[in-house]
Amino acid sequence: MINISETAQAHFRKLIEREAVPGMGVRLAAMHAGTPKADVRLEFAEQQDLQGDEWAIDCEGFTLWLDAASVPFLDGAEIDYATQVTGGQLQIRAPKIKGEAPAESASLVERVRWTVEHEINPQLAQHRGNVAVEEVTADGVVLLRFGGGCHGCGMADVTLKQGIEKTLLTRVPGVTAVRDATDHDTGQAPYIARNGTA
Repeated sequence: MINISETAQAHFRKLIEREAVPGMGVRLAAMHAGTPKADVRLEFAEQQDLQGDEWAIDCEGFTLWLDAASVPFLDGAEIDYATQVTGGQLQIRAPKIKGEAPAESASLVERVRWTVEHEINPQLAQHRGNVAVEEVTADGVVLLRFGGGCHGCGMADVTLKQGIEKTLLTRVPGVTAVRDATDHDTGQAPYIARNGTA
């Protein structure tokens, strides 16, 4: 499940002993799990801080509590403590934290949503924008709704045809076309205004 190196366990023991609180342990949780923003939160915890559904991993001298909802995303995670010239550094590697791409056998909708959330939206976020999947038709047409800086942007058509559609056609077998379902005239804060001014 989770591999905690001896050096990481020794590091935690030392910090817990310094706190001198009986029963104190370490709690690990995945934040924004399954998304491109996924990260881990590691904190000291006492019994009264626990929700009651955590998984307990007995380590030498303390317990590591794993947030129950985080279990699938932290499976195979490694926690290590590397000593360096300038001090030490805790390293956590969780290869499944951002989720796993759906298999080719997954529905077209699942594969489209995954690609939008993990490949397209992180790119659009650079311009304060995003897209949401509104519909995927039986014949593979994807309808998207632009939001944020993309809603009303003068470059939305180029973004759709040269970026989003190319990505979906290439990465998701079964997609036949991508269409924009957005009323761009209602955009409040476009990245590039439709009249060409920023």
